[in-house]
Amino acid sequence: MVKNAFISFLSQEEKEENKGSVEFQVFLFTKKIRRLTSHLELHRKDYLSQRGLRKILGKRQRLLSYLSKKNRIRYKELISQLDIRESKTR
Repeated sequence: MVKNAFISFLSQEEKEENKGSVEFQVFLFTKKIRRLTSHLELHRKDYLSQRGLRKILGKRQRLLSYLSKKNRIRYKELISQLDIRESKTR
């Protein structure tokens, strides 16, 4: 249901093609990150989940940096849609 809500943000003719797009992958990683974060609030000593969360955060960060280099406008739109704060550049 949440996937369909995000897909509706995409243009109508690109719906079927964009399920593997960078934006959609970032959306799925964000969903997993939020789910794992809420899990870790209850289970603080679940170190395997902490490791998984760090791996997903790294993957999402790499995708976001790729998107920011490729198309800055799409990057800013995605950040605002997913309510992800923009990290400081190095």
